Amino acid sequence: MTIEVQHIHKQFGQFTALDDVSLKFPDGELTALLGPSGCGKTTLLRVIAGLEHPDSGSVLLDGQDASHHHVRERQVGFVFQHYALFKHMTVFENVAFGLRVKPRKERPSEQQIREKVKQLLELVQLDWIADRYPPQLSGGQRQRIALARALAVEPRVLLLDEPFGALDAKVRKELRRWLRRLHDDLHVTSIFVTHDQEEALEVADQVVLMNKGRVEQQGAPGDVYNKPASPFVYGFLGNVNLFHGRVHEGVLASGDVTFNAPQFAGVRDGAGIGYVRPHDLDVERYTPGAEGVVAKLRRAHAIGPLAQLDLERADNAQLIEAVLPNERFASLGLKEGETLVVRPRRIEVFVDQGEGI
Repeated sequence: MTIEVQHIHKQFGQFTALDDVSLKFPDGELTALLGPSGCGKTTLLRVIAGLEHPDSGSVLLDGQDASHHHVRERQVGFVFQHYALFKHMTVFENVAFGLRVKPRKERPSEQQIREKVKQLLELVQLDWIADRYPPQLSGGQRQRIALARALAVEPRVLLLDEPFGALDAKVRKELRRWLRRLHDDLHVTSIFVTHDQEEALEVADQVVLMNKGRVEQQGAPGDVYNKPASPFVYGFLGNVNLFHGRVHEGVLASGDVTFNAPQFAGVRDGAGIGYVRPHDLDVERYTPGAEGVVAKLRRAHAIGPLAQLDLERADNAQLIEAVLPNERFASLGLKEGETLVVRPRRIEVFVDQGEGI
């Protein structure tokens, strides 16, 4: 099913949760709604589900306006962060619940319900705990049961609100890989909310970045990470170093160093910031006359395949983080306190257009 929202606006008192949001969610794809707390992503999910009604705008399901359709009519499966399983029911009964409460004319026979639940429990790889109760399960198991229950009614759309938010890091990583595999098997159009950029980039077919009730960028994970459309996107997706300065005729001057920004050749003395990812910095021992950002190595953390260097700029004492392969770090033989020079292999410059950056 294709989902489209058009010009959605939602206000809670004086707070604008959604500000003229228009998006298309492709059929059969897994989309992540990503952004900080309060950016509107959960409100948007609830509007699509029919649990929240927008002040204006419309929700289209397969091209049909569903704005005034009840939740049940939208055929949506919803998975919440905190499981929402019935504690007094067994795993089997929890998954069967949605089928048992269907109107009599649509309700499957008892035999069909048993077969369906068995299939779903096998799908989420938990058929061996059908007789247990939710309090006897781990958090990861409970969330997979919640997903099986949502799938039982054969939803046309699957909506997940921070589905792994209540779980520890190791279980989260396992479950998001599992969710990706499950989605590849089922191909049900799915939207999930997260504030975890790693989760969104790893699992989703496309990512929608939201901020203050608006869409900042929408695209494939690689596109939003490698070609951020705004300073907000650059800053939100992973660690980044900021080089504050002035842009004049295609050059950003920051402290004692300059960076080319040919796309701003027409700008004269504008406030600008250069964004550089830690892994996009080349690091060498300083020699007199070397071009680049001169900095002192304050701390090196070299565990695992990567070494993280904390550097302090010589010209303005700003901290810089650089990441390089541990083999490269070892071959350089760097010591804390040494003076180094760093050069960005890639820098993205944004100029203040009057709205602040």
